[in-house]
Amino acid sequence: MERARDDVSPVAADPMSAAFFEAEAAGARGEVPIGAVIAQGGAIIARAGNRTLETHDPTAHAEILAIREACRALGSQRLADCDLYVTLEPCAMCAAAISFSRVRRLYFAASDPKGGAVEHGPRFFAQPTCHHAPEIYGGLRESEAAGLLRRFFQERR
Repeated sequence: MERARDDVSPVAADPMSAAFFEAEAAGARGEVPIGAVIAQGGAIIARAGNRTLETHDPTAHAEILAIREACRALGSQRLADCDLYVTLEPCAMCAAAISFSRVRRLYFAASDPKGGAVEHGPRFFAQPTCHHAPEIYGGLRESEAAGLLRRFFQERR
């Protein structure tokens, strides 16, 4: 199910490129092509792509899987000195997990006006009840991520 550590993209040093690699791998599996990577001190410590269909688990979003892997790797539920790179604006469920795990910075590619919860919808991190809000940097390689998603859904129509 999980890829072996030596099966990494040739661009593993760049976290956002590694997230795109995970998104493309998810798409090849028939999953919505979203990828996430968690980096600490410049090193990638966790990576994942969507696996909701494969695992029959609606919570198996790339961000959730990457957070779980990073927490296991660090032996902690807190990721205070870690950064999350994801190819699509996180939904409310993923935003809550980002908040509870105390991710330091969130970098995302494409905005998601329909299901996003960072810049759209509930704007999770702007709510007074939010426990922790990461620094947020959106729109990185946005057209590339939007194109990946658009092609994926066009092929299924």
